[in-house]
Amino acid sequence: MRPDQPAADGYADRMADTPPGSPLPSSPAPTTPSVGEASRMPLRRLGWRRFLALAGVVLFIAACAVFMVFTLGQSLGVQALLIGVAAAILPVPVLVACYLWLDRYEPEPLKYLIFCFAWGAFVSTAAALTVNDFAASRFADWGLPSALTGVLVAPFIEELTKALGPILLLVFRRRQWSGITDGLVYCGLSAVGFAMVENILYLGGLGFASGADRYGPATGIQQVISIFILRILLFGFAHPLFTSMTGIGLGIAARTADRRVRVLAPIAGLLLAMMLHGTWNLLPTLTQATGEALIMLYGFLGLMVPVFFGTVGLAVWLRAWEGRLTERTLPDYVRAGWLSPPEVAALSSLGRRHAARTWARRVAGDAGVRAMRGYQSAATRLALLRDGALRGLDRKPADLERTAREERELLDAISAYRSFFVGRDPQAPAGVWDGSRYHLRFPDGTQRPVDAPDEPVVPIPVVLAPAPPPVGYAPPGWPGLRSAAPWPPGHP
Repeated sequence: MRPDQPAADGYADRMADTPPGSPLPSSPAPTTPSVGEASRMPLRRLGWRRFLALAGVVLFIAACAVFMVFTLGQSLGVQALLIGVAAAILPVPVLVACYLWLDRYEPEPLKYLIFCFAWGAFVSTAAALTVNDFAASRFADWGLPSALTGVLVAPFIEELTKALGPILLLVFRRRQWSGITDGLVYCGLSAVGFAMVENILYLGGLGFASGADRYGPATGIQQVISIFILRILLFGFAHPLFTSMTGIGLGIAARTADRRVRVLAPIAGLLLAMMLHGTWNLLPTLTQATGEALIMLYGFLGLMVPVFFGTVGLAVWLRAWEGRLTERTLPDYVRAGWLSPPEVAALSSLGRRHAARTWARRVAGDAGVRAMRGYQSAATRLALLRDGALRGLDRKPADLERTAREERELLDAISAYRSFFVGRDPQAPAGVWDGSRYHLRFPDGTQRPVDAPDEPVVPIPVVLAPAPPPVGYAPPGWPGLRSAAPWPPGHP
């Protein structure tokens, strides 16, 4: 395979069918670290300022959670609150699983996912409940209908507060953003958390509490089921759909070097989210005011359904596009001798990654699988780092230095992971990729250069001696970066 060409579809299947290998032969190689040691990147020191900031965020979210539990308990009662919680939690695992599936190529740190969910569930709902109640009371004092709150106030405050958590991540942890997919995931989880707590209010209050007060608990349960079907099963996508517009804008801003786009894209996404939310809230208001049920039907089928399927299609397409990022950026490392063509090909789809882990298990056991997982994660992070450098995201000297340091750390981690499964396949000759050709050493001791075939072949890891580390981070071409020697001196 040529470094800049995609692999044929049958490659992953043949790689998975590679027979199991023998134990790693003894050789004068450096001591292999454990998988856990290889997976650890140098940690940033948690200074007192970062500790105080982290503690402040945790305490703030916890305070909002206590406020929401107290407020809902006071307004609904304990029984209605518990029933509302039980019903509102049911769709959450499904929605969260959808976003985790979307984020499988480069999973985000769990702490950031939890932060976004908790922000939407507690901080955003606390702010929205306070502002909406205040606006409703003002409209009542002015003799205006309370429905205006849902059309004019709720979309503004709810979308703004749901997006604020992901915005904070973008400002303080921009390097954790790989593009629009991350924006959809972060904002989507914030919206899922918000919708969960809002559904508690509807299911427990308008559902069980109102029905039980009028006709008894059986009627309350019936109303809970009716609201669950209507609000969650049919329209449960609403909040994630609205906030996904903001996520698209934040994702665009995260991967551009243009300062104007960094500012305008999130604003445009947030405004679009507010307009969609306001339009959605306007439909039942007009239906109730006019008595025309067709308004709700036409609005749902003519606006929300197309937007929903369009957003889902965009998310799936972006997932595949970002998944092929390794094919677009890692060939630079292939030409420099750090990676071989089959390794890049094996990273380009989830099926090929799974096949690579199957191959690693067959030739190196459980340790090989863990190493392959770490290898794939490090390679994906390296592709994102390289892509960010090509886009010019780092302009300050400190950022450039940090990028160069992270690049070296990731390349070292890739080499450490590779040592777990390289050389364990008895059917494969030892070899080194020099950036243009393979240099293979066969069991009889002969050495022969071999050009890269049009299609990758197993085994995927053949680089036993990586190229020297790059001196400073550079744009495409990497001036000053030497290729690996055809065969390392003293290598067995």
